[in-house]
Amino acid sequence: MTRARRWLLAIAAVALLLALALWFVSRPQRVASLVMSQLGSALGLEITARGVSEYTLAGGPRLVLRDVEARAHGASRPLLHADRVDVSVPWSTVRTRGADLAIKRIELDTPVLDVPMLQAWLASRPPSEESKMPTLSDGLRVRDGRVVGAGWSIDAIALDVPRVMPGKPVEAQTSGRYVARDTRVPFELALKMTQPANDAGLGAHGTITLEQPGRRMPATVRVSGPLHFDDHGVRIAPLRASIAARYTQKDVDLPFAFALNGPLRYEGGAVSLSPAGLALRGKGLVPNFDGRAAFAYTDKAMLHLAGTLATWPDAWPALPPPIGQSTSPLPVVLDYAGPFDFSDVARLQLTRDATRLDARFALPAVLSWIDAAQSSPLPPLSGRLTTPTLDIGGAVLEGVDVRMHDPALDTAAP
Repeated sequence: MTRARRWLLAIAAVALLLALALWFVSRPQRVASLVMSQLGSALGLEITARGVSEYTLAGGPRLVLRDVEARAHGASRPLLHADRVDVSVPWSTVRTRGADLAIKRIELDTPVLDVPMLQAWLASRPPSEESKMPTLSDGLRVRDGRVVGAGWSIDAIALDVPRVMPGKPVEAQTSGRYVARDTRVPFELALKMTQPANDAGLGAHGTITLEQPGRRMPATVRVSGPLHFDDHGVRIAPLRASIAARYTQKDVDLPFAFALNGPLRYEGGAVSLSPAGLALRGKGLVPNFDGRAAFAYTDKAMLHLAGTLATWPDAWPALPPPIGQSTSPLPVVLDYAGPFDFSDVARLQLTRDATRLDARFALPAVLSWIDAAQSSPLPPLSGRLTTPTLDIGGAVLEGVDVRMHDPALDTAAP
């Protein structure tokens, strides 16, 4: 073969490649359909894009899809919808047919993730082996995202991840707003992982604010722990958290500090933290408390606390003698099951020396009683108080057994 002929063949090959490239670029809908079909087949999903698609090759393949929807086969609603998905990859990913999981950048506009549908799809998938973590050389950006659960959602999600590279720390900024009934929890956090791998160390710090009708609790938080994820869910064990917060309601302004240590799990739509050690420190109405806790949340919150009050706070209504004269600590057990805003009935067991209180109460009513000029020396409780002696205005009572009844509290759980 002559040199001239070889040059002609080379030129023809280049021309063919250019023609193919131009063909792909001029038909972005065809490219988009091919990519979605291949990806959907691999994941067991039906993936569609109803909007206008874009496909470019400059600097590496880039695909932009609009009005994207992904749903499990036969599902009643999608598990994911996004107004825009923008993915760019280097040529190395194309050459290796995805064996090299290198991605340049991903952008998602208004993605909505349906947690129950996601869980149903994950349950239908075969067990997966731990896979290689993809890289993101130019990062990830999410705007106006939303995660929807059963009775709750996380709205207005923004997420920025500058880059994800093997063995390198990963940093991110995120913000959003948790919503459940009348509860709003806006947050703004800085995140950092020691590396993009399972069981890597995770740290977060920033602000979280609990907002409910008539009350507010802004807090600065710092959490850390090893992050593990698998087919069953996500866990951080142990989770270490410290919180500096301020509870405000009408004229009440209560600063306090809170710390806990325990395993945090998310599995099957439920969040749990159990068992956890905790410590509460404050002034005024906020007591000093040390104890153990168990917490779970699905469509309602469940809380169990068992610990000790070091002293009876001076800002609380004074206990009558001889109970109030004792310097003994006060063992406490608290159980609650109900809405996340703690508006339902809780059960309290409190002892000091030979005195014992077993009562039910609703926190909003007790807070109103504390704020008001009390017409009754006893808070709005239902239950039983027993004590060997009680001094009321100089009258000493012995073998005291007080029963307090409130039909609304007596019949409520727990």
